[in-house]
Amino acid sequence: MRILVIEDDTQTADFVLKGLREDGHTADGASDGREGLFLATTEQYDAIVMDRMLPALDGLTVLRTLRGAGNRTPVLLLTALGDVEHRVEGLRAGADDYLAKPFAYAELSARLDSIARRGNSGGSEPVKLKVADLELDLLKREAIRAGKRIELQPREFRLLEYLMRHAGRVVTRTMLLESVWDYHFDPQTNVIDVHISRLRQKIDHGFDHPLLQTVRGAGYRLDG
Repeated sequence: MRILVIEDDTQTADFVLKGLREDGHTADGASDGREGLFLATTEQYDAIVMDRMLPALDGLTVLRTLRGAGNRTPVLLLTALGDVEHRVEGLRAGADDYLAKPFAYAELSARLDSIARRGNSGGSEPVKLKVADLELDLLKREAIRAGKRIELQPREFRLLEYLMRHAGRVVTRTMLLESVWDYHFDPQTNVIDVHISRLRQKIDHGFDHPLLQTVRGAGYRLDG
């Protein structure tokens, strides 16, 4: 899944982002409500983890703005205010679930999976991506081609998810570095080439029709 984390506490944000990325998710961070609202309305996410008390715009304002604009992305609201009154207020503002601080990452992960399933039950966002005979299950974290299960490392899963979300389009090295590796500069290494090579070996080797293509001088394209 692609998840947005809106949290102004650096330690909490780093903790959540690290866990999500280690689980193979693509995770973006925002440190205040205004930045979070901008990302939530200009990018596509499968779920949002958001603190209630944020600078610039508080979490409830962001939430009400999103829901008022018709954005139904599932939202897990985080807060130090864990009493019933505040939970009810958050849920009525449009939150899908509520998690009081401090929390265990395992619980956050389980709650995210739950609201993502509920959010996708109406068919507004896919829980599976498909290109030709290649399928990616975003909830089960599984890749299958022509009925054969493909074992992927977390980074390979993130790379394949990004390519499948942009199927048929050329993705550049810069796009991959920023979205899959969270680099905002080119480290001048062959890390992308190595992972593309490994991914191609896993999803194309032994199949008649290769899906992952190198577009010379431009980048890569996944196409059926």
